[in-house]
Amino acid sequence: MWNQILSSVLTTAFLAAIFRITAPILFAALASAVSERAGVANIGLEGIMMISALFGVLFSAWTQNSFVGVLCAALIGALVGLMMGFFYLKLGTDIILAGIAVNLLGGGGTIFLLYVFTGQKGNSAGVLSPMLPKINIPFLNNIPVLGALSNQSVLTYVAFLCVILVFILFYKTPLGLKIRAVGENRDAAESVGVSVHRISYIALGISGFLAGLGGAYMSMFYSMGFNKDMVAGRGFIALAAQAMGRGEPLGTMLSSLLFGTADALSNNIAGTGLPSQLVATIPYVITIVGLSLYTFSTIRKVKRARKRRAL
Repeated sequence: MWNQILSSVLTTAFLAAIFRITAPILFAALASAVSERAGVANIGLEGIMMISALFGVLFSAWTQNSFVGVLCAALIGALVGLMMGFFYLKLGTDIILAGIAVNLLGGGGTIFLLYVFTGQKGNSAGVLSPMLPKINIPFLNNIPVLGALSNQSVLTYVAFLCVILVFILFYKTPLGLKIRAVGENRDAAESVGVSVHRISYIALGISGFLAGLGGAYMSMFYSMGFNKDMVAGRGFIALAAQAMGRGEPLGTMLSSLLFGTADALSNNIAGTGLPSQLVATIPYVITIVGLSLYTFSTIRKVKRARKRRAL
């Protein structure tokens, strides 16, 4: 059995699966990183991904263009993020409660909307919606390891490109400086003329846009259609990936790859004789272990800082 597991893991197909599975987690983790840097906890990623996944399929079907579907899904995600900002910043709603409401809407409301728009119950199997094609990059095929990146969805490449774009946003643009300033000290940022509410709105809009791309990826490539509860906790795993990566784009990417590897591993060893219940828990066990290590590391750093201050 162990030889079978090892032989299935040490393949290019397994590496390709890691990148494919990591992409939606990475989109959501970067979304979380942007909002966290602005001091706003966006825990509604799961719901935003579900809502965007539905509307990506719907707009793709209505226009018969998959790229229009992706764009509309991302814009819907941005609108939901801005809606959360409105309730939080304008109406004074607790941002955690706003996120929970979005998650509940994504879980049950999308099924209702799917039925209203298409008459389908639970999935979009009867909806003629173009899916995202795979893009083959010929020169990558002959490169070790990187060859696994060939023949992936365009959104897979966009997910890893967004790591660079978010880094540039944070550290090379005036907007990124304002986002970090607001997240670190809202009062100090406001005292030098930075509009805290405007920056928070922008951060939540960008966060929703990125999560919307993750939702579109799920329904228009990964699952080839919309299904009930199809995001399957990836929004919450993304929160863990962002925390483990300490909000840094590169660290967030590496953490997302860790969770993507765990998920790919559980899929690969599902048919090796191990109990299916045990296999299904692998990604979540890795999440718990990763967060435990992150918490332990954070506590040690706090203790060291206190000792230095005491000395």
